[in-house]
Amino acid sequence: MKMISYLMAACGLLAQSAEPDRLMAALKDRTIADQISRMKTDDRIKAYEAMATYQKDNLHYQNLLATAYIQKMRETANPDYLTRAAGIVDAVVSADGGNYEALRLRSQIELERHNFAAVASVSRTLIKIAPDDPWNWGTLGDALMELGQYEPAADAYQKMMSLRPDLASYNRASYYRFVMGDVDGAIRVMKQAIQSGSRSPENVAWCLVDLGNIYFKTGQLDTAELAYNAALKVFPQYHAAYYGLGRLHAAQGKYPAAIQELKQAQAAVPMVEYLAALEDAYAGAGLKDEARRQQKMIEAVDRLERANNQAANRGLAVVYADHDRQLPRALELAQAELNVRQDIYTYDALAWVLYKNNQHAEAWAAMTKALRLGTPEPSFHYHAGMIAKAMGRAEDARKHLEKALALNAKFDAHQSRLAEAALNSMKIAAKGSE
Repeated sequence: MKMISYLMAACGLLAQSAEPDRLMAALKDRTIADQISRMKTDDRIKAYEAMATYQKDNLHYQNLLATAYIQKMRETANPDYLTRAAGIVDAVVSADGGNYEALRLRSQIELERHNFAAVASVSRTLIKIAPDDPWNWGTLGDALMELGQYEPAADAYQKMMSLRPDLASYNRASYYRFVMGDVDGAIRVMKQAIQSGSRSPENVAWCLVDLGNIYFKTGQLDTAELAYNAALKVFPQYHAAYYGLGRLHAAQGKYPAAIQELKQAQAAVPMVEYLAALEDAYAGAGLKDEARRQQKMIEAVDRLERANNQAANRGLAVVYADHDRQLPRALELAQAELNVRQDIYTYDALAWVLYKNNQHAEAWAAMTKALRLGTPEPSFHYHAGMIAKAMGRAEDARKHLEKALALNAKFDAHQSRLAEAALNSMKIAAKGSE
């Protein structure tokens, strides 16, 4: 703590000092650099801002500041921090087109912007420059996963793991295993990610939330709750953890707790998924006026995205489809998303929206692509079951609805009840025809 206090004092004096070079020399000390990396993100930003301001020609400090802004964006989901980071990186690359550190950061920024094809291309170029840098293999794998190119993504992640088995590589390996249907392997590797730790608490909390999501999707509700609460202990007020808890408690019918948790998530980051979950929780609690307020906020987010020419948003598309609202708009959003990424989650969203727009054959074709890896997503099987039911494919409908409820009978506060009702209606119809 003394070292951190000293460093912050030094950064404060830097602006007033007639000898900034002397202070900057002190800041170059490896011990102090290590202390900066252990600071909270806001303090790290202040330190790097001071360093970047008083040694503008040292592009390394500019890159460190951009890195801190990207981390802050991860913590808050505020795109302004990504914009700041991008501006810094662009300036660095403009000054030094071959600045490897900046080019690596640019690939991460473009990942956040969902420019996946470009990221894959840039990552391959950077791999040629530095084949032993695990970072580039990770960004390549991430881009390929979003593009639905799972086999080459696996190769990239395996290479990353062999170069540096740490939180970042274990986290990716866990996600890949889950997508491929290996639940036990995904849980085991995610626990390795958490045990590996990180100097940024949010990174560990992210993994704990991911672990909670795996448990939730596979019906291990008590264990999921423990993981979400652990995330809040590691990184207090973490919006993703509150969302996980709120969604879980709403599905269990614990609406007062769910409402409070989802309000905390939504207050931090007004994502449409958070707003929709809160709408459903209010509706489940019989608070119709509050539910309508959330609906209006969702529509306001959509208007803002239209104004900013954001055409793709599969999350919003699914929200509209779940609530039988704005269905032509939902189809526009899902189809635009498919132009950006072709992973199984995008095909699932497209299938669900096509079904809601009464395009059942097209929905089944998209759903087949979403199901091809055996990913244990209860919503996938629920969507497949409802599409099959609409097409008169009774056996497929029964199989998928039963699978959805077997994975987690409470996979969603509202949709799980619709799945159960659909399955029961089919059973009644089958008995009546005997």
